[in-house]
Amino acid sequence: MIAFVEGRIGKAARTAFAAVLPALLALALALALAGCGTAPGEEAAGPPPRPLLYEIASADGAVEGWMLGTIHALPPGTDWQTPQITRVTDMADLLVVEIAALDDRKAMAATFAELATTPGLPPLANRLPPDLRPALADLLARGDMAPGKFGSTETWAAALMLAQIDAEGDPEHGVDRALIRAFPRDRVIELEGTRRQLGIFDRLPEIQQRNLVAAVLAETSAADRDRAALRRAWLAGDEAALIDATRTGIMADADLRETLLAARNRRWDERIAALLDQPRRPLVAVGTAHLVGPDGLVAMLEARGYRVTRLR
Repeated sequence: MIAFVEGRIGKAARTAFAAVLPALLALALALALAGCGTAPGEEAAGPPPRPLLYEIASADGAVEGWMLGTIHALPPGTDWQTPQITRVTDMADLLVVEIAALDDRKAMAATFAELATTPGLPPLANRLPPDLRPALADLLARGDMAPGKFGSTETWAAALMLAQIDAEGDPEHGVDRALIRAFPRDRVIELEGTRRQLGIFDRLPEIQQRNLVAAVLAETSAADRDRAALRRAWLAGDEAALIDATRTGIMADADLRETLLAARNRRWDERIAALLDQPRRPLVAVGTAHLVGPDGLVAMLEARGYRVTRLR
């Protein structure tokens, strides 16, 4: 799927990379959220959508901004917009997202190639314990990928690419991208950007990178996996199910969870608090995993004295 040729990434690689970058850093690295197995519009017969949307007010009740928990990849035709989301989007002066330049796929792919490539690495199978190699072989076969594909690909990058083999959601229809297109470019602020976000993976110790591959293999091999469950939880705003997903799967690894979720929340909390202190009111739209739970952004802002209220 990803082919490095003379330091460049081919068209198929760009497509896969554009799908994987934002998706993998959302709820439980979004393996279930990005890999949506039901047909477009399946939720139309269910209850109206109610994604997690919050109003942020100061102690005296003055509205300072809003937060929306996003999903980074969806099947076409998924109905997620609500009157409240539309109203908040119209009122917000700024949009705050993880990555602002999601449509600049050429630049994203170039950054990925730079960080992900190290010539002369051992085959990916040799970086894993023997008991995981059959699952790796099965997944590679499903993705029509040669076993020697990752000879120059760092382990974290291989994990991201492997996760896309079974993914069926399309980042083109992700919430982040839709919101970015609704705001003028000079009113969109990013919390990380492509290089910083990928750099989080690139700096993982090799053992954690291999744990990431192991978690991807376990997730994609689960025969009883309900691939639409988390998408339904996101659409319904089922906070309990969403919190549970931040502690299972890949996020069950304490070190990965700290690096990929909790530590990033702490950095974002500082940045968001500074934005809330300015006259222009922001709509903060980030992966839903970052909002929920005791170390989520809602709890962090409440600890700062803000009144955070869910809008339904």
